[in-house]
Amino acid sequence: MDICEKIAYIKGLAEGLSLDDSTKEGKILNAIIDLLADITDEICDIEEGCDELCEQIDAVDEDLASLEEIIYEDDECDCDDCDDCCDCDDEIYEIECPACNDVIYLDADMLEEEGMVCPNCGTDLEFDFDCDCECDCHDCEDECEE
Repeated sequence: MDICEKIAYIKGLAEGLSLDDSTKEGKILNAIIDLLADITDEICDIEEGCDELCEQIDAVDEDLASLEEIIYEDDECDCDDCDDCCDCDDEIYEIECPACNDVIYLDADMLEEEGMVCPNCGTDLEFDFDCDCECDCHDCEDECEE
């Protein structure tokens, strides 16, 4: 039996007792029963609101899960553990503009252009990689000193 059914049962019992509203005890008991009925109605309304909110949260959670699948579907590979399973050429390089000292982040494609304009101050930046080896690496100091 839920709370709404219990208050209905108590109201039925009170009506069956034929409480006399002219006595002090009858007035108090009827007032208490009416108060309990009001409290029960409020609780039932709150429970209905909570149920609706839970349904909406579940729907949003499902939508978010769908979006995460779409957005992160390419990130299934843990690139720390693989060599050939995916294209892990997404290394980010960091340079500092000599004019404004702003840190600029570049990827390999941007480095291959051999230059760019600083987005902060507009200074022309040139990239020159002096490497005596025949590799295509950009970190020749670490990889080519053999």
